[in-house]
Amino acid sequence: MTADRLPTMPGDEVFVVYRKYDGALHWHQTMRRLGEDEYGVWLGAEAGNIARRGDEPPVVVEHAHVMLFPRDAWWTAAFNATPRRTEIYCDVTTPATWPSDAEVTMVDLDLDVLRRRNGDIEVDDEDEFAEHRVKYGYPDDIVANAEAATRWLVRAMTDGAEPFHTAYLEWLAAVTSGGAIPS
Repeated sequence: MTADRLPTMPGDEVFVVYRKYDGALHWHQTMRRLGEDEYGVWLGAEAGNIARRGDEPPVVVEHAHVMLFPRDAWWTAAFNATPRRTEIYCDVTTPATWPSDAEVTMVDLDLDVLRRRNGDIEVDDEDEFAEHRVKYGYPDDIVANAEAATRWLVRAMTDGAEPFHTAYLEWLAAVTSGGAIPS
């Protein structure tokens, strides 16, 4: 979906679909649209939400979380409520697209950038990225964008840049404590 057709109805359900580069279904779940701001579209899920990886059995997500789908960026972000040890989990992906107001999809490019509650920042799955780069034949522009997004995420989290500093807190509070959705 292009920027001129961004979803606008808070409270509606949205099906979140991550795929792998070969088109295989990866992680997917249904979340509630919270709204949007200058950082992108925010979706939320309370503790107990169900997620699945491919056609594997459903997994109960024990913690509330919100996800951010930025416009034209090569990443998505999940912001997790306590007691989850990982506060922020960013997937490096192709830019999110909106086939309809009720679905957002992107291709997971393996690399992940995480911030733990103790402040540690980690890049995960570099080995998987290297393996899939060969297996799926990632084009050079995909590789360059994925690597640039990874560097940007590490720098943004390290520097305390938004939306990784405080911008997500109100969105998360709207899910964890029934707070107001930010306007």
